[in-house]
Amino acid sequence: MPSVPDAFLANSDVSSVPNPARSDGWQRELANAIRSVEVLLRRLNLNPHDPQTQSQLQIAGIQLADQDTLQHFPVLVPENFLARMTPGDLHDPLLRQVLPQAAESLSVAGFVPDPVSDLNARRTVGVLQKYAGRVLLIATGACAVHCRYCFRRDYPYAEEPRRLQDWQPALDEIASDHSITEVIFSGGDPFMLNDARLQVLCAALDQIPHVERIRFHTRLPVVLPARVTSELITMLTGLRAQPIVVVHANHANELVSDCADALRKLVRSGIPVLNQAVLLSGVNDNLGALEMLCRRLINLGVMPYYLHQLDRVSGTAHFEVDRALGQQWIQNLAARLPGYAIPRFVQEIPGEPNKTTL
Repeated sequence: MPSVPDAFLANSDVSSVPNPARSDGWQRELANAIRSVEVLLRRLNLNPHDPQTQSQLQIAGIQLADQDTLQHFPVLVPENFLARMTPGDLHDPLLRQVLPQAAESLSVAGFVPDPVSDLNARRTVGVLQKYAGRVLLIATGACAVHCRYCFRRDYPYAEEPRRLQDWQPALDEIASDHSITEVIFSGGDPFMLNDARLQVLCAALDQIPHVERIRFHTRLPVVLPARVTSELITMLTGLRAQPIVVVHANHANELVSDCADALRKLVRSGIPVLNQAVLLSGVNDNLGALEMLCRRLINLGVMPYYLHQLDRVSGTAHFEVDRALGQQWIQNLAARLPGYAIPRFVQEIPGEPNKTTL
């Protein structure tokens, strides 16, 4: 069975962020991320205590979240992502993704803590399996940004492996099942692991002959582009198994400047890069926004993969868009774009053998 090397075992916590004084660029950026609603708004020239801003919030139909909501799911926004927002614009599609609202505390029928039945899919510690031939690793509970529509905002990450040696049962489980041909690193965000720890897990999986592909679901190339280093790419391209990177961008305004550079770097290294987006009210719920997202992705060499109907997790009802509108927009996109530029409009339905195309 593949094993985690002893040199990496002692007191190793794969979720931890190293001391910023000793970390590289992306970790320093993460240490300096915004962690307050007030700071977030002030940096956009919006003072939540100023009557003018309060009037703007009211006109925009936004009531800010209370402290109970923020304690449960805090604000986390990297400076790099903030820099792509338009100052003074409460309708900015990037701001809408990270701005905590009072609607998150509302109880709405049909919106539940585990809408995709992650907990029922647990095969062993750290491992979920929903579909034949592939398993998902909850590599870490940490993210570089707290998206307010996150479908795992209530996931019990504390129950999953944290130290490297705790992953041995998961590795043994995968090695013992020859039907598993693909392992998906998820979380949280697997690129929150530093290179050394990520390499340990990847190397252990790479020793399992029937693992043909290792996939990474990550938002870091979009919200924290500095994470895409030459060292990371060297590690990924050095795997025996085929690496695949699936990023997450919801709006074309995310795919600019160094984010665009990071995605090009991944694509031109030869790694297949796909994007999955979520259909979100106030963010990309119109044909123009979806078309521009697809165009920009394709122009960077990133394939539009999925457009997800919102997973109905508690606190996210204000993001939901009527699925009939999504279906219509996908049909409209087909009249404007080549087939390879159009994502599949899907929903995850618990118990189904794959994502359901809508």
